[in-house]
Amino acid sequence: MNKKELIAQVANDTGLSQKDAQSAIEATLNTFATALKKGDDIRLVGFGTFVVSQRAASKGRNPQTGQEINIPASKQVKFRAGKELKETVNS
Repeated sequence: MNKKELIAQVANDTGLSQKDAQSAIEATLNTFATALKKGDDIRLVGFGTFVVSQRAASKGRNPQTGQEINIPASKQVKFRAGKELKETVNS
């Protein structure tokens, strides 16, 4: 499912117009991005948790040349599925 399909499904399920559903989804995604950028966790009970973790700098190797490269430290967003989501997917 892509974003356009998600908007159509939300509009269908809620009775909102496509435009209103798009605004709601975009506002939600922007809120998530802003919170994660600040380092906050997002916990949606029954669905899952989004967390930001720090990845340390490391050394890598270019597979084409074999040359060693430095991989800088970065932040990674991770998702842990909640119990209800796991049960829904596995049923």
